[in-house]
Amino acid sequence: MVQTKKASIRVILGTGGTIAGRATAMADNVGYVAGEVAVSDLLAAVPPLAGLALEAEQIAQVDSKDMTFAIWRQLALRVAHHLERAEVQGVVITHGTDTLEETAWFLQSVLQPRKPVVMTCAMRPATAMVPDGPQNLLDAVAVAGSEDLVGVVVVCAGQVHRAEHVAKVHSYRLDAFGSGDAGPMGCVEEGGVRWFHGLPPAQGGAVVNRFQLDRVASAAVLPRVAVITSHADSDGAVVEGLLMLAEQDPTRRVRGIVVAATGNGTVHVALEKALLQAQASGVRVVRATRCARGRVIPGVRSSFPDSAGLSPVKARLALALDLMAEDSL
Repeated sequence: MVQTKKASIRVILGTGGTIAGRATAMADNVGYVAGEVAVSDLLAAVPPLAGLALEAEQIAQVDSKDMTFAIWRQLALRVAHHLERAEVQGVVITHGTDTLEETAWFLQSVLQPRKPVVMTCAMRPATAMVPDGPQNLLDAVAVAGSEDLVGVVVVCAGQVHRAEHVAKVHSYRLDAFGSGDAGPMGCVEEGGVRWFHGLPPAQGGAVVNRFQLDRVASAAVLPRVAVITSHADSDGAVVEGLLMLAEQDPTRRVRGIVVAATGNGTVHVALEKALLQAQASGVRVVRATRCARGRVIPGVRSSFPDSAGLSPVKARLALALDLMAEDSL
């Protein structure tokens, strides 16, 4: 078991989501309104947290399907602020499940934190007869106290997932997240954290990547990157529409396209033709796979680079941040 520093402060940042949801009936686990319960009230509903050195701060109250770059930017700034406090051991973020994997990857990419940033969630609202949020929150606080853990992780249903690998894999079950081929990196057992593999050795350097964070903080929007799926009977209409839109309104120009390709990165011939046209016009195109497991194996003959193992939605973020970096040169 990994021991935690009992005296260390852990900061809990609330962003809304199902974990903070409220329904009119206890038996209703789907007809709720997300982002209704304050993060301070979520903590008060978990008696084992009483007496721990915790601080709570409400960043947003949204259904995570409506997550925005503006909230991400504010969240990244507040996470960095707290991690840079010497007395803070780690940060916990309560978040909706729908875009949790995207927020986790955004924070990992931007901050590259040297302390634990633990995201957690729920599949049932806070008003449910048997809510899962309290246990997930308790587990997340335990993980945030792990002395050797660095980076952004997700805690749900007793499992710990790396930001790079985690994805929502079920629409309803309490164990809604998985890590594909990599599997979870650990689990929480009665308040203790057990790692399935040794944690990487701690490295020196700043607590957060201020260079990347400052770039994000000064941006009004992320560079526009679209995600398009290749499927049977595909054509290039969506791509052609995006190119036409850019001609009509340059402010809505798409800078990049991630194609969620079939199998090992294959793209329908009609869609590929349109993507080549987009690439020739200056739009960056990246291939990811729409398969739930596996990755696009490098070396496959293609006119488009692969996503280096990232899912389509994470590849979108990686490309957008790369374009942002190019703009700053």
